[in-house]
Amino acid sequence: MFIDIQNMCFNYTNSSAKAVEGFTFSVQKGEVISILGRSGSGKSTILRLIAGLEMPKCGSFTLAGKKIFDDYTFVQPEKRGIGMVFQDYALFPHMCVADNILFGLPKMSRHEKMKRLKEVLELVELEGFEKRYPHQLSGGQQQRVALARAIAPQPELILLDEPFSNLDTDLLVKIREDLRRILKKANATAIFVTHNQNDAHALADRIIKIKDGRIDQVGRPCDLLGIPTNDEVELELLPEESQKELVSV
Repeated sequence: MFIDIQNMCFNYTNSSAKAVEGFTFSVQKGEVISILGRSGSGKSTILRLIAGLEMPKCGSFTLAGKKIFDDYTFVQPEKRGIGMVFQDYALFPHMCVADNILFGLPKMSRHEKMKRLKEVLELVELEGFEKRYPHQLSGGQQQRVALARAIAPQPELILLDEPFSNLDTDLLVKIREDLRRILKKANATAIFVTHNQNDAHALADRIIKIKDGRIDQVGRPCDLLGIPTNDEVELELLPEESQKELVSV
């Protein structure tokens, strides 16, 4: 397996309840995986544990044959070979598109950097936007820049935190299709967290449904379609607007 996570557990300081308990899952290279759950279910904590932003209490994580953590090992975030696309994209407002992408390529020669910049701009279809600044871009374009920056160093894994939460409903369908196309064209292995079942079903090869820090269900979108989690409202077949209202309650 390209990614192998075994019995990953975590609880926050001064809390006896486990935020993540017994998380065990494997991922093939090139798969796009969604971790789906409501607020407080533990999905974002799992993403932070994989990224190295939190230290697990137990368990193991192997990525591309490299041990990332276990009882005796903990690889620092910057050495894991993992790219991250944050919920707010985290673009540098004082840097143009090109400089935002090049920021993640410090070890390359100038020629290599320019070549890679051209490649990722073509991949995300933003050729000609090199000199624009984040405030001059739409939400979908900003997301593409953030994705290009994450892909540029050719990481083993890309993590995305609620990738569609800042986008207008009218743009969601197209942006979801674009994001899946970009990830597949780059042969990227990706894990993204979301509370939105429409996002998960549109983008993921497989979905992990999380409840109270534990895996509740796992399957392909076609297998899980119409099957609600044990005590959750079934959201996947509702319009986007109704879904957002339910999640916010």
